[in-house]
Amino acid sequence: MSSEDLKNADSHFKFGENWSSFSKLVGDREIEEAKKGLVKLVPAEDMAGRTFIDIGCGSGLHALAAAQLGVSRILAVDIDAASVATCKALLNRHGVSIPFDVERASVFDLGPRIQGAFDIVYSWGVLHHTGAMHEAITKAAAMVAPGGLFAFALYRTTRMDWFWKPEKRWYSRTWPAMQTAARAAYIGIFAVLYSLRGKNFRRFLSDYRSTRGMDYFHDVHDWLGGYPYEAILAPEVDTIMNSLGFETVRVFSRPLSLGLMGSGCDEYVYRKRIDASEISAS
Repeated sequence: MSSEDLKNADSHFKFGENWSSFSKLVGDREIEEAKKGLVKLVPAEDMAGRTFIDIGCGSGLHALAAAQLGVSRILAVDIDAASVATCKALLNRHGVSIPFDVERASVFDLGPRIQGAFDIVYSWGVLHHTGAMHEAITKAAAMVAPGGLFAFALYRTTRMDWFWKPEKRWYSRTWPAMQTAARAAYIGIFAVLYSLRGKNFRRFLSDYRSTRGMDYFHDVHDWLGGYPYEAILAPEVDTIMNSLGFETVRVFSRPLSLGLMGSGCDEYVYRKRIDASEISAS
């Protein structure tokens, strides 16, 4: 993918349309679960009074959660115009009173000399969809202020990645009717496999929003169409982050798996080290 394509939403899956649809479902329960998911990574006491940037803001749900957890200022960015509009609408609808901006921008457009550095940089399930994941991690990490936190999630590598990447390319470009058929097939296979494990699929559906406040059917659409697509395992992430001057705070990861029905995201929190010159300067 060329450097121009990396910043062109037309070469990506239409995430914004999906988030716009999902935002209509956002209520108190979704907000509370989003706050729980955020606090799992960054405890509430570490968020109070901090500046916060949400890279790939999507529906705006987690920017809203951060606002309700007491951050002092928010910048939310997304490459997709529909996501930008949806995020603005959600924050306004819920009366966010702290200073906030929502901008259409790629992670590759960001720089601390342009937007400033932030105490908390958050990017959940986004950087692996940029077409240049390693570069995107580096760009996002550069936005962290000395001593600040970088909280992010990335798809973990599976043995089925050889299948999922072309599947996502096809799904993101095919007709809506074909997407509907693909979703029905995926959900049907998932339900059968889930039931064969002695579990109740209907109960799984009813409980699904308890996971980060999300919705199963929107997540299926997101998974099947999430192109560009890359994946990574925790040891490689740790190597990258150490080379960028960060130290591990907490990691929630799993080892390499088959990935027959897809891949989940591993979650990471790293702190940017403060070197001697920064300490003396402060």
